[in-house]
Amino acid sequence: MSAHCHGVRGATTVTENSAAAILAATRELLQAIIAANDMREPEIASIIFTATPDLDAVYPALAARELGWTRTALMCMQEMAVAGSLPRCIRVLIHWNTDRSLDELRHTYLREARCLRPDLADPKPSSLPLSPDTDRVA
Repeated sequence: MSAHCHGVRGATTVTENSAAAILAATRELLQAIIAANDMREPEIASIIFTATPDLDAVYPALAARELGWTRTALMCMQEMAVAGSLPRCIRVLIHWNTDRSLDELRHTYLREARCLRPDLADPKPSSLPLSPDTDRVA
């Protein structure tokens, strides 16, 4: 089977607009997605991060750089300000080159963001640390 570029989604929330909170939540989300899908950095084409307008203390993509992902194309954008939408939310879309089928992809929704896609929210998300030396979860 040949590799295709598939999108893997995820989202999380923070309780405050601080660099520490945004980076910790983004790191937790990335580690959970990576662990659930057994991803490696060389397989990732790019990652798009969005944050709601109430989050502006730091770029969420910095969390990926701090995990050792220095060769992956990363971009941050502001989420649309929609009335009644989930506040303090960080979303990711990972473009992953994989031979897995769409049914095998594991999307990850953590914290208050679980309400966005309860059908995809894992009841017990992983929090394994990422090892920058191997591009894999440690």
